[in-house]
Amino acid sequence: MAVLNQIGKIRRRNHALVAFDQDRIVRVILRAASSVGGFEQDYLPGINDRIFAAGETDEGIAHFLSDLVVVCLNADERHHVSNFPPTVEEIQDVVVHVLQSNGFTKVADTYTCFRWGHHWVREGAITEAQFVRNGYPAEALDRLIVWNRERDCDTVEGLNEIVRTGRIGRLVEDSTAVYESALDEAAQRVIDRIEGGDDIRMIWVSGPSSSGKTTTTVKLTARLEKAGLRFLMLNLDDYFWSLIEHPTDWIDDRNFETPEALDIQLMNDQLRALLAGDAIDKPIYSFKEGRRVGTKRIEREPNQILLLDCLHGFYPPITAGIDPSAIFRVYIEAMNPLYEPNPMMPLYHGDRTDRRLARFEDVRLLRRILRDTKHRNHPPLATVLHWHYVRAGELFSIIPLKGLADCVINGGMPFDLPVLKPFFVGEGGVWPTPADLKGYPSFLDAQIRHRRVSRLLESIEGLPLDVVNDHKIIPGDAVVREFVGNSTIRIPHNE
Repeated sequence: MAVLNQIGKIRRRNHALVAFDQDRIVRVILRAASSVGGFEQDYLPGINDRIFAAGETDEGIAHFLSDLVVVCLNADERHHVSNFPPTVEEIQDVVVHVLQSNGFTKVADTYTCFRWGHHWVREGAITEAQFVRNGYPAEALDRLIVWNRERDCDTVEGLNEIVRTGRIGRLVEDSTAVYESALDEAAQRVIDRIEGGDDIRMIWVSGPSSSGKTTTTVKLTARLEKAGLRFLMLNLDDYFWSLIEHPTDWIDDRNFETPEALDIQLMNDQLRALLAGDAIDKPIYSFKEGRRVGTKRIEREPNQILLLDCLHGFYPPITAGIDPSAIFRVYIEAMNPLYEPNPMMPLYHGDRTDRRLARFEDVRLLRRILRDTKHRNHPPLATVLHWHYVRAGELFSIIPLKGLADCVINGGMPFDLPVLKPFFVGEGGVWPTPADLKGYPSFLDAQIRHRRVSRLLESIEGLPLDVVNDHKIIPGDAVVREFVGNSTIRIPHNE
């Protein structure tokens, strides 16, 4: 469509003024869409189907969306002044806004991950070789797809057939063995670094929300302790700012998912002090009162390694001034490629070309809902409405920094959805109903996510609860038990 553009220049990061080029916006949007398989991955009847009809092709849709970006930029009259043009960052903000506001959430997430990955390269926090682009390198994803396909669990239909025919036990055994092997490899890499001369004094376990960090930390620690290593564990939740310093939005929600929700300066000061052999007065935070209620004297013994489980453990300001050779980083994610029908291509012909991958973060959302419901007194609907904060945080300072990891462990299992489903549907099911969301029509992200996850839950064959609770099928130390319960591993944040 033709739009009136009153913007002649933009301000670059070095403050230089250059000519505004709408084609650059088209290219970056198209690049983000191409990296996830095209705009059709975000096709949503009733939300963006008219844009598909208007654009017709991916390039046409990218041009249409770039026009919307120009319209939004022109809405700010300041940008019409020649010496007050929009900055690069402002334009990027508008691109994300346009994508999200029109239901292109997967493309928006990918664009955001690219954006902040480039930011961390410019900052020198990661190298170009450590830049993970959209967060899911093709070589790693392809290996998982092949593994699942060889076991007929790469599609919803195949997974359901495994559940119906009672073959889930073998799938659990196989996928659990892969996870345990990854833990063995991670432990060996720590030992190899130490034997190679590195003075490892700090191990970080990081990754997106509900990826299984706690279970992974406990199991990895047991392996390393068996090898003779000794640890000092710190609860970094104690570094949260008081509630009064967290502004609320219009539904009285707070963004605890950003690294700035933590007192980064104090954390960094105290970590450096511990590594230097000094004692610290570590804060004690009361979540019941929403503030710090005291301190605890802590000192690291010379042969102890600091063990830290933290969402934002790779965030550069946390470890500023600490020798990188003293740090070992473990990244835990939850990736399980599962092809589901694409509403844009409703007929399945068996070759996956008319499929799309279920979102990895949707499974993590289900995991977190169970954790929040059981152990945080946080209603499921509140978690769904809060999830946009979760995604913003992990796309800024978690996923783009994945390349810093010394090893990556996948906590996503093919059997997760059949195990999770009985907790969300039927009698006692906690998944919100469409009526629950009617009071929040402006929360498009939540509306889209709810529709998508509802469709996924409906398509999955769930396991009976008695099977889920039986350790004969689902081991007591499986990652998913961190969320569904009945775990044989002590989960500190669930106590």
